[in-house]
Amino acid sequence: MLDHLGTNQLYCSPSSGEGLITESLSIPASQITATRPNCPLESVQCIPQLTICKAPSQHTRKKPQFQTEGRLLRIRSLLSIYYLAPRIVHISPGSSTLVTHRPFSQSKSDRSSGRQVVSPKIRLRTKFMVICVCGAAVMGLWFYVHLEKEQQQKMRRQEQLKKLALGQGDFNLLDHTGRSRTKKDFSGQWVLLYFGFTHCPDICPDELDKISSVVQILDKERALSPVQPIFITVDPERDGVEEMARYIKDFHSRMVGLTGTAEQIKDLGKAFRVYYSVGPKDEDNDYIVDHTIIIYLLNPDGLFTDYYNRNKSDQEIAESIRSHMKTYVNLFN
Repeated sequence: MLDHLGTNQLYCSPSSGEGLITESLSIPASQITATRPNCPLESVQCIPQLTICKAPSQHTRKKPQFQTEGRLLRIRSLLSIYYLAPRIVHISPGSSTLVTHRPFSQSKSDRSSGRQVVSPKIRLRTKFMVICVCGAAVMGLWFYVHLEKEQQQKMRRQEQLKKLALGQGDFNLLDHTGRSRTKKDFSGQWVLLYFGFTHCPDICPDELDKISSVVQILDKERALSPVQPIFITVDPERDGVEEMARYIKDFHSRMVGLTGTAEQIKDLGKAFRVYYSVGPKDEDNDYIVDHTIIIYLLNPDGLFTDYYNRNKSDQEIAESIRSHMKTYVNLFN
C-alpha cells in the first residue's frame, strides 16, 4: 500500500502500519537512484512526485533512518535528464537535506543572470588575436620608420655626392664611330670610366683588360644592370676617331672610345680631377703621357660613386659595383 503525501514526503505500508521514508529533498527525485545497504527495504527508486518502496517479506516494516553525520551518499547511477551530465550528491553534516551539483558546468547564479562561461580555448584564441594585431601594428610602425630613415639617407647621399663636385657638368666628345656623345647619352647606366691614351705601352692595356673582365663578370648576373665601359683619351693630338676605333676593338665589345679637342679633354680632366702631362718627344717624335691611373664609377644619375686604383682586382671591383647597385636600388628607387 502506497500513500503519497505532498511533493517530497511519502509513507509506505507494505502490510500494516505507516513509516516515513524520506524527509525533505532539495533535488527532483528523478535524479537519484540509490541503494542503502543498511536499509531494511530491498530497493528505493525515486521518480518525480512518486516513490515506490518494496519491502522484503521476511522483515517487519519500520521507519528507515538516514545517517547524515560525516557520511557521503554513494551514487551508483547518476544522470541528469536536463543536461545529460553526472551530478554529485552529498548530505551535509547535521542535516537531512541532499545537495547536488554538476561538475564543470555553469553555476545557478551564472545561468539565472545570463552570464556565459568562456572556455579556455576561446580565451586562448582571443589572446592570440590580440597578440597578432599588436604585432602587425608594431611591424607597420617599424616599416614606416625604416622608410623614413631610407629617404633621409637618400637625400644625405645625394648631397654628399654633389659636394664632391667630381665629374660634374656635361661634355661633348666624339666616339670611335665619329658620333657626337654627351654625358646625357649614358644617363640611366652604370659607367666605368678610364682616362688613358692609345700609345700607352702597358698600364692602359692592363686597366682596360681589367675593366672588360669586370663587365663580363657582372654580365653573368642577369639581375644586375649592365655596365657601360668608356675609354677617354688624354692624348687627343694622336688619338683621333680612327685610332680610337682600332684600339678599343681589342677589348670589350661595348667599350666606347671618346676623343675631342685638347681644350675639351682638358676641361673634362679638370672635372674628374685627372692629372696628365705630355712628356718630351724623342727623335721619332714619340712621347709618353703621364696620367692618373684611376677607374671611375658613375651611377645612373651620372654622379661619381666610387673609384678603383691599380691594386684593385677585377673581382674586388665587381663586388664593389654589385654593392653600390644594391644600395642605389634601396635608396634611389
